[in-house]
Amino acid sequence: MRTFWRIISGPFKWVWYSLTFIREFILNIFLVVLIVFGIGICLHIHHSSPVVKGALLVDLTGTIVDKAAINNKFGHLGRELLGASSNHRQENSLFDIVNTIRQAKKDSNITGIVLSLKNFSGADQTSLQYIGKALREFHDTGKPIYAVGDKYSQSQYFLASYANKIYLTPQGSVDLHGIATHHLYYKTLLHNLKINSHIFRVGTYKSAVEPFLRDNMSEDAREADSRWVDQLWQHYVETVSANRKISVERFFPSAQVMLEDLRSVQGNAAQFALKYKWVDKIISRPMIDAALIKAFGINKHNKAFNAISIYDYQPTTTSSPHGGKIAVILANGAIIDGSETPGLVGGDTTADQIHHARLDPTIKAIVFRINSPGGSVTASEIIRSELAAARSAGKPIVVSMGGMAASGGYWISTPANYIIASPSTLTGSIGIFGVINTLEESLDKIGVHTDGITTSPLADVSITKTLSPEFSQMMQLKVQHGYNHFLTLVAQSLHKTPEEIDKIGQGHVWIGTDAEKNGLINQLGDFDDAVNKAAELAKLKKYQLHWYLDQPSFFELLLMQTGISINAFMPRLNPSWLPVSVTQLVNQVTMDAAIGFTWNDPQNCYAFCLYCAPMVH
Repeated sequence: MRTFWRIISGPFKWVWYSLTFIREFILNIFLVVLIVFGIGICLHIHHSSPVVKGALLVDLTGTIVDKAAINNKFGHLGRELLGASSNHRQENSLFDIVNTIRQAKKDSNITGIVLSLKNFSGADQTSLQYIGKALREFHDTGKPIYAVGDKYSQSQYFLASYANKIYLTPQGSVDLHGIATHHLYYKTLLHNLKINSHIFRVGTYKSAVEPFLRDNMSEDAREADSRWVDQLWQHYVETVSANRKISVERFFPSAQVMLEDLRSVQGNAAQFALKYKWVDKIISRPMIDAALIKAFGINKHNKAFNAISIYDYQPTTTSSPHGGKIAVILANGAIIDGSETPGLVGGDTTADQIHHARLDPTIKAIVFRINSPGGSVTASEIIRSELAAARSAGKPIVVSMGGMAASGGYWISTPANYIIASPSTLTGSIGIFGVINTLEESLDKIGVHTDGITTSPLADVSITKTLSPEFSQMMQLKVQHGYNHFLTLVAQSLHKTPEEIDKIGQGHVWIGTDAEKNGLINQLGDFDDAVNKAAELAKLKKYQLHWYLDQPSFFELLLMQTGISINAFMPRLNPSWLPVSVTQLVNQVTMDAAIGFTWNDPQNCYAFCLYCAPMVH
């Protein structure tokens, strides 16, 4: 009997010992990481970067956003300490990058810039243009800018085009191909899974719900989207060709002409780029190193050119000028009900920041930076009403639109005294929708049924049952009311009638240049213009910016960087191994799933533009 129980209990003991070992192993690793990371931060705080006379190395890693989940420098430190040499999901603050470049242009120790962008994943065009402005300012001081790379994506090349010289290695390429949108449609999938999607919407062009209703793009959506996609690419080509001092027609001719020219160089992508003057020289890496050593001198320690990474550069800070404060509040990401989480705009969190700025007597104006496709109607209204209260309290409000301020992103801009957007900003998308998915047919298929007692058809609402006609009609009425309210808010803001706004509404997405023509914005410009306008409205000759940024706690910082470390050590799928179409498919599924999980409006009503924010890859 004892032998029998030993045989039975043996596997369980082995599993228990294995689980205990794994638990202790993970806890020990976590403790070691905690100690090393803590020591590293202490050393980083007490150790100032050595003064380097040479180039500022702009070796960006990951993406660029208005509001990064983690400080640029701490993120870089974490990757070094935890061994993740590359993390293409890292977020970089747009404003930190621009500020660093602007500080470097005044630093006598920085004699130039080297753009090494191989790990830079992309950004929206508005962000690229703002960094480009800072690079042009740097160039205008007489300091040279060099771009080096084995391959340039469209985002990388946009920044590289500001360089005095662009170097490309012999087996390299410049991947300029245009801009496309790729949508996934789920009608047949939902039908096969027996999931019923109940859609309530207002707006002919409110295409955010089309994936649930169709298997392809509607002609209305195709016509509307083609306009801003074409204009976005036109802005790109015009900017880059002007930087390279080449005509638009010569810089990017038709696909057929480019195919013939590629044949003429036997398919050599590097020679093709040189033929089109996209690059200045095709030379090997050792020759590039030699050219940069000649320009910036040699570092005897590592035998490379003298340079300091943009993540390590610590410019000398000057005291802020006296005068009033201008609050800078960032709305970056989809708008959700409740508190903020990284990459999302929490209605309560943002409203609290505006409330604080309204009651702070030292704050004389507010710059509200919006880079959002919208989201929860309830959360958008909470933010809007707090902004309206701030304006009523005498605090001028200037909205600075980033890559997008559409749907709910435009809703929260309506209380502003003044709205400034980039020519490539995507805005408008004035429309409302609601989505409720029910699973009664899916459950019925596997033999699960729902039954019970209800006092009213309105009480009998569940994802396991068909929506009652009364509830569906009430939902459509709520959505219609939300749209009418949206029209009224915009009309009051622009001093127009709701009927006039309806003509440019209906969920129609507008690019910045068209938004100005339609009166949706006051001026084309960037963040600097918004700050200047806020100072003008507040009658401030001297001012300082007060940024509302929630820094993560040490424990949150550790968890984020531990995640980076795990990604570095564990096998993972490298998107660069996949065809572009597969990578885009994975990204689209991930985005759709992530957005679905953020839909938490208590009324199930949303002002959201799902497909109006492509990065310039």
